[in-house]
Amino acid sequence: MTYANPKERERVDIRLEYPIILIHGMFGWGDDVAFNKIMPYWGATCGSIPKYLQKNGAECYAVSVGPASSAWDQACELYAQLTGTTVDYGKAHSQKHNHKQFGRQFTKSVFDGWNENKKVHLVGHSFGGTCIRMLCHLLEYGAPEEVEASGDKVSELFKGGKGNLVASVVALCSPMGDIDTYKAFEEKNYVPLVQKGMSSYTGTMGRSVFNGKFVDFKLEQFGLTNTPGKRDADPKKQAKKRFIESNDNIVYDLSPEGIKKINSRIEIVPDIYYFSYAFNALEYSEKKKRDVIKNTHFIGLRYSCWLLQKYSHKKGVFTGNGNDGLVNVSAAGSPPDEPAVEFCENFKKGVWNVMPVAPGDHGTPIGLCVSKNYTHNFYDNLTNLLKKSENRGNIK
Repeated sequence: MTYANPKERERVDIRLEYPIILIHGMFGWGDDVAFNKIMPYWGATCGSIPKYLQKNGAECYAVSVGPASSAWDQACELYAQLTGTTVDYGKAHSQKHNHKQFGRQFTKSVFDGWNENKKVHLVGHSFGGTCIRMLCHLLEYGAPEEVEASGDKVSELFKGGKGNLVASVVALCSPMGDIDTYKAFEEKNYVPLVQKGMSSYTGTMGRSVFNGKFVDFKLEQFGLTNTPGKRDADPKKQAKKRFIESNDNIVYDLSPEGIKKINSRIEIVPDIYYFSYAFNALEYSEKKKRDVIKNTHFIGLRYSCWLLQKYSHKKGVFTGNGNDGLVNVSAAGSPPDEPAVEFCENFKKGVWNVMPVAPGDHGTPIGLCVSKNYTHNFYDNLTNLLKKSENRGNIK
């Protein structure tokens, strides 16, 4: 598969049968957040990817979920937006993690007519890939503990049997296995600082005049932020403590323990096409006889890339033959306990079709500090792939 084309290309015309739903990663945002007008998450320094795809005939939406929330909470929020309903985090889940069961109400769905005849292509960057994996699992297999806890009042999401609502899953730089970033940050004692900084920042901004306008952290289930347009947050110190200690947040889900728990729960859905993309910021130097940092386009990722290199050499950890500055190549390929194959033209459902590793960093697939031509070419290729998956119909 081609990743970049330095020549000018004519505009493509790809009319997909199903909509593309883009899900951001940690601390990210969608088109409905005002900050997106300053710099779109999807497109970053290259301009809006959804707008580019829409101009070329694809129905595309960039949706926002809680940027610091757990994969479970994000999946529940994504489902509510796709169905135009109230967020239901589940009675059993909410009691276990000490937060409210119901979140905000979405009176209008992202698009009309989500059903088995109008499925969705789910594309997740970074932790967004974990969110969409969780959503697909719940759609297909449900959550028996939630059915037991709520009986007839249980959310439709937790009943299962709806895996046919999703056509494909695309994971871009997603942490589907252990990542050295967390381990390196843990060794440096950065993890508690990240947790405290995350809860303090979201708690402060989520109670300010910017909430629901410039930013939206969607943490009202913990009482950490106000519901947009209301003043319903709990005392900040109490809410921060509840949020951090709940283990129902993105930092915990990125820990080795958290990733293991997620992978032990999630099962692949047989009738969905799964594709994964990994990028490598390292390149072997014949002169130095070792990997060197070469393919980082965003300067902010150079430190984390260096830290991962230092950690791996110190600990004797060489997972996945490289990383994108945040996620190991091996972790971005596929979950360790799910079937995976190298991508070929005869790609199949119910298995991870792993794309060739490309040079770049964690921000490359969202257009961060790379050329507009490269970014547009990447998404032209991706939409072509999704079109092929639609044309394959029921081939397994």
